[in-house]
Amino acid sequence: MRKIIVTEFISLDGVFQAPGPDGTGFKYEGWTFAYNNDEFMKFKMGELQDADMQLLGRVTYAGFANAWPGRSGDPFSEKFNSMPKYVVSKSLQKAEWNNSHIINQNVVEEIKKLKSGSGGSILVSGSGELVRFLMKNNLVDQLSILLYPVVLGEGKRLFAGAEKKDLKLVESQAFKNGLMKLIYTPKK
Repeated sequence: MRKIIVTEFISLDGVFQAPGPDGTGFKYEGWTFAYNNDEFMKFKMGELQDADMQLLGRVTYAGFANAWPGRSGDPFSEKFNSMPKYVVSKSLQKAEWNNSHIINQNVVEEIKKLKSGSGGSILVSGSGELVRFLMKNNLVDQLSILLYPVVLGEGKRLFAGAEKKDLKLVESQAFKNGLMKLIYTPKK
């Protein structure tokens, strides 16, 4: 059975909006890039190697589909672009990025089908509305928070409007640049 692993980049004040350049015009768009280092890349590469599909919300999917298809020639880009991508959206009509599929009905059941298969984990990045939905429906197996040592003061918060959910810290690591990796699992 596959695990759903949600990984989020979050500022100290809870902002997860536009961690990379996304063209939305957010005042601090790309705010995480100054903190990229070898420790961060080792974590992201390991996470990607352990996965065999992505599950995304429409907004994150659109941003990724705009940025990633033009990247190639390195192991991260090659895997990221080739793996199956499932986008949860009621409004998206076409998913043109390589190996993309739309889930627009019976969302919980369709995600449970993806989880029931064998293979690597299912990665979720960004996708705030989807993450809150997954957590509400007890579909998240692991929540990986990369907590950045920065206060942005404005922007979308990942858990705005979310229901209470108790989590257990199962791993933590401080990176040399002040970034914290915090790995949680839902309390049963």
